[in-house]
Amino acid sequence: MVNYSLPLRQQDTNRPSHLPRDFVKVSSEKSNNDGFLQLLLFINKRPGSQEQIQAIRKSLSKLKTDYPFEFNVIDVGEQPYMAEHFKLIATPALLKIHPEPRQTLTGTNLVAKLEYWWPRWQRSLKESRYEDNSQCESQQAISEKLSASSISCAAELMQMSDEIFRLKREKEQLQAQLKFKDRIIAMLAHDLRNPLTAVSLALETLESTQKTAKNELLKSSTSLVERLTKQARYQVRVIDRMITDILERPRGKNAKLHIQPEKLDVGALCYEVKMQFRDRMRSKNLQLRTDIPNDLPLVYADRERIRQVIVNLIDNAIKYTPKEGEIQIIVLDRTTQKVQVTVCDSGPGIPKENRDCIFEDSFRLKRDESQEGYGIGLALCRRIILSHYGKIWVDSSPNNGSCFHFTLPVYR
Repeated sequence: MVNYSLPLRQQDTNRPSHLPRDFVKVSSEKSNNDGFLQLLLFINKRPGSQEQIQAIRKSLSKLKTDYPFEFNVIDVGEQPYMAEHFKLIATPALLKIHPEPRQTLTGTNLVAKLEYWWPRWQRSLKESRYEDNSQCESQQAISEKLSASSISCAAELMQMSDEIFRLKREKEQLQAQLKFKDRIIAMLAHDLRNPLTAVSLALETLESTQKTAKNELLKSSTSLVERLTKQARYQVRVIDRMITDILERPRGKNAKLHIQPEKLDVGALCYEVKMQFRDRMRSKNLQLRTDIPNDLPLVYADRERIRQVIVNLIDNAIKYTPKEGEIQIIVLDRTTQKVQVTVCDSGPGIPKENRDCIFEDSFRLKRDESQEGYGIGLALCRRIILSHYGKIWVDSSPNNGSCFHFTLPVYR
């Protein structure tokens, strides 16, 4: 005759803390040093669940058994991860998890199914026990591996692992969103400054000209008004495109920018951009030397994107070149079907260990941390040039200035 203990939560006040509150255990009084059947009953809070538990307990007390067994009740409402682990799709369900193979009984009449399968389970346990003995595996190790506490610990570890994975995913998503927001703010502050300044100056000059225009100067004033208005409208279009690009740009930092390549005279574009900085160069008394051949081949590139690159490089050259210094703009037709553009300054130069890092997002030299800027200009230049299948790099030495080079494919 097999005797059963009361549920742990009712009788054993010293039960291990790792066992869940709803983990009810019924076992024979035989030693678990031998192999034993292991049964799990999954139930929920529906009416009649307790009656099903009592009916199965009663049936187990009447069944003849030659080997010890273990019977545990799990509430899927409190331990859903256990149901997920065993891939259950309905409750109540009675699982025989040892010996292998695992077997699941479902339906309303679990007692009848249990009584039908019980003799077969006893035979399978006998066979399993014989195989285990033939392999000289200690029965104590079997007991430890298949104990209810080990199942409970495994379930809790699964739950903790899932929670850690979920939290890591949320952290990564939040970090990506924050980085994306920071890049948008930095790009707006950096790239919109130059065209906005140009628009402001153009409109101020236009307003001043209209107020002071006289009859004898009417024709020349009208021509100036048209030129300044055209420049202002162009710069507004540039700003509009920048905003559109920022809102639509891919979030991955290695994703290519959307470009619209066409035939482009990059030499003429360099001349056009340098005029934009004429007043700033005069304010620092800088010398500008250019070497731009007239017979350069056309390149295949997005005009406004390349303008962004040239503007960034000249803007940096002016910033870091001391008063009465020199800036150079050089364009070369290389033999590899590439046109190379170079912007040199006579500033402090870039330390050797930082020459690759300066093209990374938000990187700034220590000497520049107190100065205005966001450290994204060169990173943006790099993305633009790579999107054109070109290359960008820097040659520099301390106190001897820097030369930034980039290449563009020749239009074929």
